[in-house]
Amino acid sequence: MRKLLILSTGAVEEALLQKIAAADWEIYWAQDVTLARTLLTEHVFEVGLGILFNCEPERSVQWLVDLILARRKMQWVLAMSRQCLDRKQLSSVITERCYDYHTLPVDTQRLVVTLGHAYGMSTLSEATLRQQREVESQYGLIGNSPVMQTLFRGIQKAAEVDVPVLITGESGTGKEQAARSIHEYSNRAASPFVVMNCAALPPNLIQSELFGHEKGAFTGANERHIGHMESADGGTLFLDEIGDLAPELQANLLRFLEEKKIRRLGSTKPIPSDVRVIAATNTNLEQAVQDGRFREDLYYRLNVLHLRAPALRERKADVELLARHFFAKFAAETRTSAKGFSRDALEVISRYDWPGNVRELMNRIRRAVLLSEGPYIIPTDLELERRSLGRGFVTLDEARMAADREVIQSTLLRTRFNIARAAQELGVSRMTLYRLMEKYDIRRDSI
Repeated sequence: MRKLLILSTGAVEEALLQKIAAADWEIYWAQDVTLARTLLTEHVFEVGLGILFNCEPERSVQWLVDLILARRKMQWVLAMSRQCLDRKQLSSVITERCYDYHTLPVDTQRLVVTLGHAYGMSTLSEATLRQQREVESQYGLIGNSPVMQTLFRGIQKAAEVDVPVLITGESGTGKEQAARSIHEYSNRAASPFVVMNCAALPPNLIQSELFGHEKGAFTGANERHIGHMESADGGTLFLDEIGDLAPELQANLLRFLEEKKIRRLGSTKPIPSDVRVIAATNTNLEQAVQDGRFREDLYYRLNVLHLRAPALRERKADVELLARHFFAKFAAETRTSAKGFSRDALEVISRYDWPGNVRELMNRIRRAVLLSEGPYIIPTDLELERRSLGRGFVTLDEARMAADREVIQSTLLRTRFNIARAAQELGVSRMTLYRLMEKYDIRRDSI
């Protein structure tokens, strides 16, 4: 039987309740916020009916409005006096959140039909979304483009065989999610999936974190430490940013891949370890091999299977799909008045190159959901209007500044705000980079 939640600011006529119940509805009724929240916690409702007998004082109906705004997935029908329609807040709620509204006294037969249609829309929307997710989402990644289909096939193939995998791609393209999916769909799924970022630790600590150490191995080693390699026994070790691994540790990793044994720092005893290694990098390892920064033999050991996570600019057809996915996710988590994107917002989203890839898109949508004050997200909520719309012309100075800002932002995103590394790539000193960041108002939380 279908469940209906009725929220009202006064007593509801028994005759109305009986006629609704006769239409195959199981009715739950609340006249205050405490009982309403209890019912919403204990039951799943597809449809809600709000009945406002009187809209004065404002605080007497605020609890009902708040619950309607909070429960985005429910289809709401409001019944109220004509005087209530003059209230701006209630007219906004009707426009932004409600399937339909009725004026008091209600036409019971028409109301019952409306409630039935609302329930049908709710179930239809849920079925459509479920089918859409099944088509558009695989392995925790969203996309229909040919390059994503290639990645999906690569993940499936990698999950079926137990060999090292190298995943390449820019920062923010989903390399870790691809690695996690390979593990979860492999025969090792019941064992640990351990992540280590080779760029996040100084070289003198990486060996201890990767292979572990014995008590007394070095100053401060007060007890034995089990490294990531040993912790991942039976499972998968994901080495992110493998291109930043120090040369001496490259030799140790190569030895493990050949022998399948580890040695803790401060010990000569080999320990067998059954671990699958999946490595990822946003740098060109082949070039690093040619430059002598990465061992060629280790490169070929890691690159048994190669997957490439495409940049977002290479799959423009997926951008709107991803934007809508993230909107639905964050809108469900927050109280927002936004129902979706304006046409202008979708235009700038499609035109922007997304140097930070999916991670940048996700962060901008999250911020837009929080900032939006209208029924639709607009370009200013995304903070992309300066980049994508413009006034139809720009001066040379404006174009140069915009280009400089974009290059600096994309480099910082690619290097995960490693200032020294970004400055090196840009060919400037760290102090110069800091001055440019200040000039263009570039902060970690602004991109």
